[in-house]
Formats: sequence, C-alpha cells, structure tokens
Amino acid sequence: MNLVHRWLCSSSRWKQAVKQHIVPWTLEGIDLGPKVLEVGPGYGATTEVLSSRVEQLTCVEIDAKLVEVLRRHTLKKNVTVLLGDATAMSFPDATFDGAVCFTMLHHIPSAQLQDLLLAEIARVLRPGGIFAGTDSLDSRFFRLLHFSDTLVLIKPDAFAHRLEAAGFEDVEVNVNPYAFRFRARKPSPS
Repeated sequence: MNLVHRWLCSSSRWKQAVKQHIVPWTLEGIDLGPKVLEVGPGYGATTEVLSSRVEQLTCVEIDAKLVEVLRRHTLKKNVTVLLGDATAMSFPDATFDGAVCFTMLHHIPSAQLQDLLLAEIARVLRPGGIFAGTDSLDSRFFRLLHFSDTLVLIKPDAFAHRLEAAGFEDVEVNVNPYAFRFRARKPSPS
C-alpha cells in the first residue's frame, strides 16, 4: 500500500467506519460460527470488531510489518495472527466454520490470484460454512487512493459467477453506492 493508503487504513476515522458501517452491513443476518478465518486484516480495524463476535479468530496477512502491528494490538486470547499467503494456506481442509475478507481483494495483483484465493477459502471452510466480505467500487477517488499501489478491481456483476466457479453456492452479491458485499456457502455433502 502507498503512504496515503496506509495512513487512511490505520486512522481512527477508518476504524469508526469499519465498526459502524462496513462490518455491520457485510455481516448483517449472518452467523459465521465459532471458528473464523479473516483474510488480509491489514491494520486490524475489522479484526478488532470481529474478535468480539466469534469464539476463535485466525487472521492470515501477507505483509510481515502489518502482522507485527496486528499482533501487538490483538492481545485477546481468541485471536491468532499468522504471516502467510492466503492463496496457499497450510490449514487442513474444512478447518473453519466461516471466513471473511474486508476491502482487500482489490490488493491481490491479478484476477487469477483472486480466483485462487476464493478456491483456497472454499477448501479450508467446513461444508456449510459461510464466506462473506466486501470490496470497494470503482471511482476516481478510489483510483487516486491507489496511485502507485496494487489495484485489481472486481466487477460486482461478475463476482457471483467467480464465487460459484471457486466451489460456493447460495451466492448473494449486493451493491451500495460505495461498495459491494457478498455471501456464499460451501456446499454440504449430499
């Protein structure tokens, strides 16, 4: 992330937006279960909110500096922060009851790697597990915020198909003026 983006994502204003708007809208009406995976927590604004909603939260972050920041700020016993690439996680199949990612998919450097991440999340979810998240819509401000930064936008109208191709069902994608949210379920065995 560039300097401006890092400043914004670590700001108290962003933490308030996450707490009051982003997490509640994204998880409205969803029960993630007790054991949840968060992919790409960044500075941990979402982690802070999620840790009070689940029994056990495991975070996978690719940026070593952010992992250290997050570890220092998450002293709660129900949060584990791991350094790793979420497109190739070392967890066994069906490890988690639920999985989430918030405003991070556009930081993955290609659509192919995004799809690999979706499939990997499907692999580590238990049958019937929920995957939910959100990402931003294209705008001039959003592109400016990502100047000299990784930005691979996701088209909400095509995202349901991508989730289905990764192995999910009961896919729902909703759009507001700034972002889209998604919910999907890993199929249960017949």
